[in-house]
Amino acid sequence: MSVGAALALNLGVTALVLAAVMLTTFAIGVRLGRHSVVDSAWGAAFAATALTTGVVVTATGYGDPTRVWPLVALTTVWGLRLAVHIGLRGRGKGEDPRYERFLSNAPGDPDLYALRVVYLLQGALVWLISTPIQVGAFTSGAFGWVAALGVLLWLIGFLFESVGDAQLARFKADPANKGRIMDRGLWAWTRHPNYFGDACVWWGLFLVAAGSWWVLLTLPAPLVMTYLLTRGSGRRLMEEHMAGRPGWAEYTERTSAFFPLPPKRHTHS
Repeated sequence: MSVGAALALNLGVTALVLAAVMLTTFAIGVRLGRHSVVDSAWGAAFAATALTTGVVVTATGYGDPTRVWPLVALTTVWGLRLAVHIGLRGRGKGEDPRYERFLSNAPGDPDLYALRVVYLLQGALVWLISTPIQVGAFTSGAFGWVAALGVLLWLIGFLFESVGDAQLARFKADPANKGRIMDRGLWAWTRHPNYFGDACVWWGLFLVAAGSWWVLLTLPAPLVMTYLLTRGSGRRLMEEHMAGRPGWAEYTERTSAFFPLPPKRHTHS
């Protein structure tokens, strides 16, 4: 089997795995009456894609283990942490208001509409965004300084994302903060430390994958992820949801929208 055939096999197998993950999640969402469960599946689907790639590349005998397994490990750690965090955050709660608003205008059956435009679309996005991992795993180039730089960028992103999520969770757990805007810790430097961290993670993985020039063909993947985080369903929807809260306008005036920058003034909402 040629390397091109092996890569094509992997792309097909990962597509089937992602379809199974999303269809299973859809069945759970329908049973629970809460389609926001798909948010947990987002990270888990990336982990499943990376692990599947590791199995296929090992079975076909291609790729350099010094690049393959860092790619698999970094993606899996990121994906599972995100899946567990979102799962715990939504435990015992009802449907996310964002999904309620979105599906209230669904043409026809809301569940089938959710299957098409939420679950299957997210599965397709996971497949596209994970292409650097899939392609990079089949390259023969050894782990070098570019990959090392990618690991460093991944680590920065992972810390921003995990620390930012932990800080927000502690803030929300304090009853004294009910109705207040989180503007402390990393959230004083950027309104979205988790989204900024997410972008760093995926640009870092792209650099780790870059063992050959043909990984450059997967450049749309981190670009799409960055777009989703900054202009798509990430920052834009979250800020629309937060816009009416007391203190939000003042917070946006003093705090960077995405890239971490020193706050313009140190006051709390």
